[in-house]
Amino acid sequence: MKKITMKIGNTFAETFEDFILSRKAKGLSDKTLITYNQHFKAVRRHLDVDIPIDDLTKSDLECMVSSMRASELAPNTISSYVRTVKTFLSWCNDEEITSLKMHNYKCEETIKETYSDKELERLLKKPNTRKCAFSEYRTWVIINLLVNNGTRAATVRNIKNKDVDLENLVIYLRHTKSKKSQVIPLCTELCGILKEYMRIRGGSDDDFLFPTENGEQLKEHGLRSSIARYNNRRGIQRTSIHAFRHTFARKYLVDCGGNAFTLQRLLGHSTLDMTKHYCAIFDADIAKNYDKFSPLAQMKSNSTRIKIHK
Repeated sequence: MKKITMKIGNTFAETFEDFILSRKAKGLSDKTLITYNQHFKAVRRHLDVDIPIDDLTKSDLECMVSSMRASELAPNTISSYVRTVKTFLSWCNDEEITSLKMHNYKCEETIKETYSDKELERLLKKPNTRKCAFSEYRTWVIINLLVNNGTRAATVRNIKNKDVDLENLVIYLRHTKSKKSQVIPLCTELCGILKEYMRIRGGSDDDFLFPTENGEQLKEHGLRSSIARYNNRRGIQRTSIHAFRHTFARKYLVDCGGNAFTLQRLLGHSTLDMTKHYCAIFDADIAKNYDKFSPLAQMKSNSTRIKIHK
């Protein structure tokens, strides 16, 4: 007769499944949930996930990181995996499952990929609307929008005609990463572009602003492919949609003299952390025209205009 053993407590893997279910209930995006599951599959190669969660120790987590390093994973990859485990353990702490915590793994500081001004000039050149396909014209308008405010790709795909308020120079973003509605400003140039585009595009208020040629919502892959084809036709090898977001941040901070707090609101960041990251990585460019912003330069300039009265 087979001996019956009592199972006390859930394993790391079973507890992680509960974590995923709780995140689903909280409304996290499918993309985030997929990322969590992908990271878990990677983590289990370096950590015994069948041990009871109560038996997990700080030493186990340190060995996990050491194993990842021994496997020669990129520092940024390790950082991503560790961040997911940290989020999971934070949830476990809230649920009083365990009190174990984990610190972030220090990754390499990377310079964000951005488009050069010459590349932007090519991309922003308006196509001949009498000769080009709707998809090319639509992509040109999208790129103008991305350069105007650095909106995320998923948000762009979910904008509807009714969300565009040309009278008040804004677009209402209802589908954002933070799940919070957001209002972004439009420059006069973009308002003119959108006014013409919406006249050509037509459709009802509830239709998506940037649909496929069949009038359906653009899929993520469809948008990325459309950007890639558009860029390549103009001799631009760089095709990243997210690079437009980084480009907007760089130009807003450096070329336009914008401030970090406003940039945080424009990009929809819940905290200043990512915005401060942008400020740090573009530090080399901040020296440009610094005489205009330097307190010392301003005082020296003013002193030359001061008249000394005896």
